[in-house]
Amino acid sequence: MVVEAQRLPVESLAWAAAEVAASTDLRSALGAIAGAAAEATGADVAVVRVLDPEGHLVARALAPGGSSLGAEIAGTRTTREVIAAGELPEATRRAADRARAAGVLVLPARDDARIVGSVELVRVADEFAADERAAAALAATLVALAVRTLGTDGAGAGSRAKWLELAGDALAAGGEPHRAAQQAVRLAVETTGARSGSLWRVGQETQELIASLGPVEAGLDRAAQLVAEAVADRQPTAIVHDPGLPGRATHVATLPLGQPPFAALQLLYSEDRVPGAGDLPALASFAARATHALRSAERATEVELELGRTRALLEVVGEAIARLSLAHTLETAVERIADLLQVEQVGIYLREDGRLSNAAGRGLGEGHEEVAARLQDALAGPLRARSAIHARTYDLDVALSATRAALAAAGQTAAVAVPMHVRDESIGLLVAYPGGRPLGESDTALLTALGAQLAVAVQNARLHERATELGERLGDVLASERQTSRQVNALYEISRSFAQSLSLEHTLDTVTSTIVDVLGVDAAVIRVPDERGDVFVPHGAHVADERLDRAVRAILERPQPRPARTHAALMLDVAAAQRLGGAHELLIPFLEKGSTAALLPIATPTDLLAQLTILCLDPARPIDAETLTTAGTIAQQAALAIDNARLYQQQKEFAETMQQSLLPRELPLVPGLAIGTVYESAAQVDVGGDLFDFMELPDDRLAVVLGDVTGHGIDATADMAMAKFVFRSLAREHPGPSDFLAHANEVVVGEIAVGKFITMAYLIVDPEGHVLCASAGHPEPRLVHPDGTVTGIEVGGVALGIIEGQQYEEVRAELPSGGSVVLYTDGVIESRRGRELFGTQRMDDVLAAHAGQPPQVLADELLAACRDHAGGDLPDDCAIVVIRRT
Repeated sequence: MVVEAQRLPVESLAWAAAEVAASTDLRSALGAIAGAAAEATGADVAVVRVLDPEGHLVARALAPGGSSLGAEIAGTRTTREVIAAGELPEATRRAADRARAAGVLVLPARDDARIVGSVELVRVADEFAADERAAAALAATLVALAVRTLGTDGAGAGSRAKWLELAGDALAAGGEPHRAAQQAVRLAVETTGARSGSLWRVGQETQELIASLGPVEAGLDRAAQLVAEAVADRQPTAIVHDPGLPGRATHVATLPLGQPPFAALQLLYSEDRVPGAGDLPALASFAARATHALRSAERATEVELELGRTRALLEVVGEAIARLSLAHTLETAVERIADLLQVEQVGIYLREDGRLSNAAGRGLGEGHEEVAARLQDALAGPLRARSAIHARTYDLDVALSATRAALAAAGQTAAVAVPMHVRDESIGLLVAYPGGRPLGESDTALLTALGAQLAVAVQNARLHERATELGERLGDVLASERQTSRQVNALYEISRSFAQSLSLEHTLDTVTSTIVDVLGVDAAVIRVPDERGDVFVPHGAHVADERLDRAVRAILERPQPRPARTHAALMLDVAAAQRLGGAHELLIPFLEKGSTAALLPIATPTDLLAQLTILCLDPARPIDAETLTTAGTIAQQAALAIDNARLYQQQKEFAETMQQSLLPRELPLVPGLAIGTVYESAAQVDVGGDLFDFMELPDDRLAVVLGDVTGHGIDATADMAMAKFVFRSLAREHPGPSDFLAHANEVVVGEIAVGKFITMAYLIVDPEGHVLCASAGHPEPRLVHPDGTVTGIEVGGVALGIIEGQQYEEVRAELPSGGSVVLYTDGVIESRRGRELFGTQRMDDVLAAHAGQPPQVLADELLAACRDHAGGDLPDDCAIVVIRRT
């Protein structure tokens, strides 16, 4: 039983034709056509126009009826000239523009050469496709036929015969090959008013139901009998009363299709819908058109099958070209040839060193290679002009006598062979064994085309595989050279990095990350002795795969007991890991599953500085001797760097201790004043040259000094100590700023080395906000007012230690409640980014932005801004003192 599928566009229009046939009113007929046109093309609005008595084309039908797009189109008119030019009428154009429609279409409905109507379609989403335009053209034809049949005045009456003729025309003109049978039944039933219909394929002794519409199952046997009788008797088209029909059907019409008949169309009618005698010629005409449609469908199916086989040929060639794999090309070709030719046995034989050998096959038995060899001999000899050979055991061709013997020995009855040539050179043979199925001319042509294309594909695949093999060899050589180059470059970079870096943590991190990157291992960790030297604790672990980082670190970042003695690299096996214990013992489950690990000492000739452990989890990439040697080279370089870093660390800690000893240990507590200080030296090892100190004077006054000694190191340390002594010894006897600096200069001139000097700012502030200030070549202090205003205390003088007998001016200033006075060294404003200094203006902006903050916060923010401007590293020492009046 063939089940009715979803209605196709041509079926929608056929349904419209049936609706028109049942109507005597032109307007309702046009409405049916408009609805069918909208459904068949997917239009958002369909407009049908016909001529009015005055010769204008007036919109008479609109679908869908409630469309907002069609609201302004209904009842409008246009001229034939507009439609003939393929232009949209003004009203339809405005509606399309308002909706921003992507697809618009206008088609005239012609009666002969005269335009009697039009079909206009608008679609918002996208343009109309070619098949949708064809459906619209068929709708326009239906409009013309409706006008001719029913008349523009609505008084005409269409006969069943007329509409059956139109339906036959539609079937013959617009049927789809795969659905021609179902379409023929549907059109016949709906146009003639039949209760049901069926289409039968007629054979010599059997009838096969191939399409149906309506309830025919209950009487299939009787229907098949009637078909057989009509075909056997070659009855003309007739409507016969038959009481044995199923259901309410009383009459049957059986229409043989073709001469001789290859099919039959059967229609069942109830008593009240039996066609008259005048409808019989129309039924016969419809049968002729249905015959044409079904024959066309069969031819289209045959063409489609042939196209499918050609497409399969192109797919085989295309896939072979895309893959360029000889094995895949041959396997694909064998499978597709067997499927296309519907044979079980196929063989492809390639010539190697003058002989054929089986390269791919399906279902081949014993003796097939001998058959291929004899076929090759025939193609190279008397039958070399042929593009294909059909060899059968019952043939008498003398040139194939050896082939027939080989076929019989292999248990085969026939073979078809096609040579595979590239530039007149034979590279192989394609053989199909059809068995009992004869291969026709089209099969042979397909096999020949496949052989020719397959030869080219095989040759290309061979060349590609040879080129790939050579490329892989060259790639291996280049990869080896590249790896060697990487290791040499890496060792150079490591050596340079170690020589430049004085940070122990950075050095340890660099060792492990370099080991992992250069050697391709999965993880590495360095362990260094703790303070007592009894346990080696992890530093600088590195894991290649982020997904394994946490799990691997849980093992690597564990302490390890100090070994009794180890000055040589050691591959870790299960026994060694058990003996060493600690973190190494946790590696045993991995070592048992094929992972590899090694332990390398990082040592000077007299001392074991650290231990390096490397780990490779993948058994396919074990740590080998070459890897261990390279790791040892890196470890030797690391030993010197670690030793240098340790020495530097000790020196740096000493320098920081000296620096802190020269700065105040505690800040003074003066009523009404709050103090914040910050100091950071740019020197890595040496002591910096900046100094600040405080002294509490009588009457709750606070003396503050901030100086900058030229240079760094031991000399700067001595000068800083001297400056601190000068301040402590002179401030009580000469508390006035100008008096203090004058006496301090006399001391410094006699003590400081030639060419060196000290800049200094001396300031006295009391809780009432009175400020006295003097300066010896030092940057001007800044006053930060509570409202964020920042001003400088304009005071200056010659630096200490240059010329004897100097006098220094003394400047008074007022510090408001909530305001701050800021002293700083030149390292703050001279911090630079490239050639751009931090400068006084940036400093004032920072002070203004944090004017309301506590003095320590203000000092910290200023130093942070200075460091940020310099990119993280300060080029000079920075000292900042902030005194705020509370």
